Amino acid sequence: MIKPFQKSIYAMNKVGKIGLCYLVACVSTFLHVQVHVQAQERKAPAYPLITHNPNFSIWSMTDQLNASTTKHWTEADHSLLGLINVDGNIYRFLGKEEPNYAVILPTAEDKSYTIHYSESKPQGDWQSAAYKAEGWKSGVAPIGDDEKQVKTLWKSDDIWVRREFTVANPQDINELFLKLNHDDSVEVFLNGKKVYEKTGWTNSFHYLPIDKANLKVGQNTIAIHLKNTAGGRYLDFGLVDRLKERGPKVQTAIQKDVEITATRTVYNFQAGKVDLKLTFTSPLLMDDLNLLARPVSYITYNVKANDGKQHAVKVFLSAASNIAVYKPSQEVTAEKYETEKLAVLKAGTVEQPILQKGADDMRIDWGYFYVASPKKDKAQQFLSPMAGAVDAFRKGTVTTPKSLKGTSLALNTIIPFGNVGSKAEERFVELGYDEIYAIQYFKNNLRPWWNNSGQETIENQLTLAADEYRSVLDKCVAFDKAVYADALKSGGKEYAHLNVLAYRQSIAAHTLVKSPQNELLWLSKENNSGGFINTVDVTYPSAPLYLIYNPELLKGMLSGIFYFSESGQYPYPWAAHDLGTYPLANGQTYGEPMPVEESGNMIILTAAITKVQGNGDYAKKHWKTLTTWVDYLVKDGFDPKTQLCTDDFAGHLARNANLSVKAIVGIACYAQLAETIGETATAKKYRAIAEEMVPKWMEMADAGDHYALTFDDKNTWSQKYNLIWDKVLGLNLFPQKVYDTEIKYYLTKQNRFGIPLDSRKAYTKNDWILWTASFAPSREAFEALVKPVYNHSIQTGSRVPLNDFYDSTTGIRENFKARSVVGGFYMKILADKLRQK
Repeated sequence: MIKPFQKSIYAMNKVGKIGLCYLVACVSTFLHVQVHVQAQERKAPAYPLITHNPNFSIWSMTDQLNASTTKHWTEADHSLLGLINVDGNIYRFLGKEEPNYAVILPTAEDKSYTIHYSESKPQGDWQSAAYKAEGWKSGVAPIGDDEKQVKTLWKSDDIWVRREFTVANPQDINELFLKLNHDDSVEVFLNGKKVYEKTGWTNSFHYLPIDKANLKVGQNTIAIHLKNTAGGRYLDFGLVDRLKERGPKVQTAIQKDVEITATRTVYNFQAGKVDLKLTFTSPLLMDDLNLLARPVSYITYNVKANDGKQHAVKVFLSAASNIAVYKPSQEVTAEKYETEKLAVLKAGTVEQPILQKGADDMRIDWGYFYVASPKKDKAQQFLSPMAGAVDAFRKGTVTTPKSLKGTSLALNTIIPFGNVGSKAEERFVELGYDEIYAIQYFKNNLRPWWNNSGQETIENQLTLAADEYRSVLDKCVAFDKAVYADALKSGGKEYAHLNVLAYRQSIAAHTLVKSPQNELLWLSKENNSGGFINTVDVTYPSAPLYLIYNPELLKGMLSGIFYFSESGQYPYPWAAHDLGTYPLANGQTYGEPMPVEESGNMIILTAAITKVQGNGDYAKKHWKTLTTWVDYLVKDGFDPKTQLCTDDFAGHLARNANLSVKAIVGIACYAQLAETIGETATAKKYRAIAEEMVPKWMEMADAGDHYALTFDDKNTWSQKYNLIWDKVLGLNLFPQKVYDTEIKYYLTKQNRFGIPLDSRKAYTKNDWILWTASFAPSREAFEALVKPVYNHSIQTGSRVPLNDFYDSTTGIRENFKARSVVGGFYMKILADKLRQK
């Protein structure tokens, strides 16, 4: 998990910056996932559209699908734009149009330019047009601290920049915008007047309206002060003119409702005299690994008249080539072609830097993005610049080059429905991504699972997806109903809602590959908390989802960590924290170990796999390593010395009572494993050790009406979420008194959006709350603990894929978005299923 006291990791991955600046007002509305209500009512902080893996993950961050540009989970624009033409009237239902801009003052992605700068605070009125920048240095933009991306290096805390330019006639400008990409905090002056200020940073260009009256005929000056507070440094800027729209006006379709299920997000719109049902399906069915790994989602359009008459209908999809780039300034190639059954559009970077970098705030810039339509639907496909795509559809001025090169291109598909009446007509398109190589695993480049052989093609995957369209959608519908029913039975409507939100998010933070040792690897990216790959204390909270639907995937989350130790590359008597920085799994990159945390996690999860599968084969395979780790827990786990645990954002802590619980449970899990594989004497030995620790723990942590955060401070408290495995795995270590005492106390500590993690601060983790709730002694207590978490999911002002770390009073996220740990919401379902076995 995130290590905020280590600035080096902040600097490398830009983690802390994203979270600290995302502060917006909370919105309060209450709703349920299966109920059709007006679309302005919140059902999620962000809505999953295309969800496959950390690279191919597109979301809508607003309740109205047509209120904002769709985005990658990192919040970079990954635009999908949808329009519908009804009898010549055009309505937008998906995303937002890319405005047309004319360059007034180029940015570095347009044309190289020179700036003057000073890294020491200038004297006098440095921002005015009349200022003489004597002694200032001259450099070429962009400026920053990454030698691979900038032309002028800047590594100090402050920089002052001036740029002069001429304008012939400001009155000829329609709407003036500052085009700015900055890192960090910025002040911008135009001819001495402050026109923009922001605390924080961006990772792409933002277009900011400014008054053209601030421009003069002839010479003008932009002056900027940029201040670095953490992490990287960057500046590029220019001016553009937003051009007037021409052609038929685009209206906004009326969104009637939205429904989220485990594998689908379904919108209903009214577009004049027709109704449109729009369904995004990512068929992430874990019992079929080939389907799970197939990098293809469906967008389904279901259209019918709402007035009983016939109407001429065409649907338009424009997908941005930026889905295949790290930075929008990267040049891409796009092409149009056909296979036997499909019309296909394809885009990818010219550079193709396969597996050449790893980071948190990163988009893939290798491999190729695809849009495919069945040829039987007679779709018209064309390539264009993004800025010209809508005009081409509105005016019918479509050109059909077979290929195109440039930046910010669009892959466009027009689907003719002909005349549509009261009988619904259905069409679909496919969106796919071929990474070519997905993961580097101890210096071996691994292909994605669907192409383990190296002989498969993305065109064949797209064709299989088209051929199996109806059967796959039927499976998804049936699965979605089953997931919801299980969650509803275990915890009620609000709990079911949370589980539905968690499903695609958790899965899409992983990728599936096969190791050189022929082992399945299901590798997570620690999204927005360091970017680490296969982090054990991210695997641990996410495990319930995978234990329920395919424990082989959980093995795939542990096997790489076992290999790291067993190959001799991690020579310590405890488990590693991670395998690297995604997608480079070449060894731990986090700066220090979490010995008790990760060793306990690995043993407990191995025991959970064994319990679910009913055999100890996996444990037996790794018995020597498990024994090394459990002996470490026996030696140092009961009363832990100062070290980190998974809640490391709170800093180092000694004598952590919840971490001690993990060690005790881990030792008992090892005993349970020993019993399963026939090591009876070993089982008795370690069971006795664990049992002897429990009364000592109760005595040392006892704080009267609760158990303390640390053994040495009875004026503290914490959630003891690690206790849940004692219940789930039937270890029967801790007496019921411990559970009853803790739950009763927690219910007195609730804030608006949940129980704080512990007594130190108001922040909380929603995955841990749901684990804690799962050992509540009554359904009433369970629902009381879950309700604030549900409220957070529909009221938080943090409009990002569900964040798990936030202030329990305000609901604003501290960090952490789009992470796999929300798979932990399924803990109550897992507990109920194992109880029934």
